[in-house]
Amino acid sequence: MPPIEQLAQWISQSTSTVFFGGAGVSTESGIPDFRSASGLYKAKQVYGYPPEELLSHRFFARHTELFFRYYRENLIARHAKPNAAHTALAKWEARGLLQAVVTQNIDGLHQAAGSENVLELHGSNWRQYCVKCGAKYDLDTILAREGVPKCAACGGTVRPDVVLYGELLDDGVVEAAARAIAGAEMLIVGGTSLAVYPAAGLLEYFGGQHLVLINKTETPFDSQAQLVIHDSIGKVLGAAYAAGGA
Repeated sequence: MPPIEQLAQWISQSTSTVFFGGAGVSTESGIPDFRSASGLYKAKQVYGYPPEELLSHRFFARHTELFFRYYRENLIARHAKPNAAHTALAKWEARGLLQAVVTQNIDGLHQAAGSENVLELHGSNWRQYCVKCGAKYDLDTILAREGVPKCAACGGTVRPDVVLYGELLDDGVVEAAARAIAGAEMLIVGGTSLAVYPAAGLLEYFGGQHLVLINKTETPFDSQAQLVIHDSIGKVLGAAYAAGGA
């Protein structure tokens, strides 16, 4: 059976499916992967530091204004639209065929497509909070001001609700993701090289029947999967939905 048809059949027959996705899911919506060669080159040449340093807790604390400059210019894509992968996943969830989306992305595109049970391992740049008093703000708080945004209530720094390098993942979100994956009959992993830990370690919780890996390049887990497709995640999931996965 062709891989797309096999995937569609498994989705339609599975009693519990979870999707785990990475940056490759969003690149098809025009959001660049800052780990790419061009992203690294641009960050180093324009800002003087590689993105991993620019997006670290240490850099945020020591060079707050430059952090926000880089963040505003590179990490916010409010006009990006969901692609075929986001849409297919949301439709499967609406029909009871998909139980959860676990994502490493911070762009909110799964929710924009209609997904409701989305577990954001690295947070969301649509949410902001004051580091001093905890007051909540929306994205406009960062976009509407230059320099370092300040809390209207206490004057503290307002930062994105995202996990920076050097910070721990939210325990509650990680535990919920682990439970969802552990309880899944089928796990679809897409748009990620599975090279970033601790997020990639979540695959160790899966003990279901079908592990499906969809990525343009090989991953360290390819040999463990029942189905591997090296192609565009949007193309694959869109075709699976059209083939009868709904």
